Amino acid sequence: MTVRLRTAHTADLTSAELRSARTLLEEAFGRDFSAEDWDHGLGGIHVLVQDGAGLAAHGSVVMRRIRHRGRWLRTGYVEAVAVRADARRTGLGGRVMAGLERVIDRAYDLGALAASGAGAPLYTARGWQRWGGQVHGLSPDGIVRLPEEEGSVYVRPALAGPLDPAGEFVLDWRDGDVA
Repeated sequence: MTVRLRTAHTADLTSAELRSARTLLEEAFGRDFSAEDWDHGLGGIHVLVQDGAGLAAHGSVVMRRIRHRGRWLRTGYVEAVAVRADARRTGLGGRVMAGLERVIDRAYDLGALAASGAGAPLYTARGWQRWGGQVHGLSPDGIVRLPEEEGSVYVRPALAGPLDPAGEFVLDWRDGDVA
């Protein structure tokens, strides 16, 4: 089967491509995929994989800020990664991640993402490391701890150098899930 990979900014995607991506994500995650989740994946770089049946895989990387050891790191945050059910376990998730990692490695201090239990093996197999430190969010009311996010955040150090798990991550605030 021939697949076609496309990397493009949100602004360069057609309405049909955006609809296809959203449909793929809604089918992959069901009720767990909210309007805020869709919004989190927009405004950055997308990797789309097309096959003979249409959009087979998608992921995006958007810029966020994470404070660590007193420094705000420009972070490539991976969002909206999904593979169509009939195309899973064929390497397409890895192809999407390779495209996103290329962007992260060349443009950001740090790569980060929040993974489900089912998704974590894809990321760990690619060298992503589970963040063992505390996770906080910079909320409208100040910095708040997010214990429910701890254990699900994974990192790719990129240009930031070594990270200190004894330190904390403070993520910039957003509607919906902060991590």
